[in-house]
Amino acid sequence: MGACKVTDQDFEKEVLKSEIPVLVDFWASWCGPCRIIAPIIDEIAEEFKGKIKVCKLNVDENPITPGKYGIRAIPTLIIFKGGEPLEIIVGAVSKATILNALNKALS
Repeated sequence: MGACKVTDQDFEKEVLKSEIPVLVDFWASWCGPCRIIAPIIDEIAEEFKGKIKVCKLNVDENPITPGKYGIRAIPTLIIFKGGEPLEIIVGAVSKATILNALNKALS
């Protein structure tokens, strides 16, 4: 199944009010690095199912939420825990980098 899609309209319900940590991938269809990490994001969604929620937010279709969090470059990954940003990762990074951040969120 992979990552769920979120919008400006359901971001609060799906991400900020989530019982478990949430990894949000801020991306756009024209972004090459976003396409590079997309399969990694989907793998993580499967591997952490039930422990961490993984969502994708298209910044072109949903400009309000990226503006709120100061997203200036994509891809940007933000891990939310208890409705607050816990970790921000900018750029196409390795799976290991993302897993390190997720493990901190789970501890």
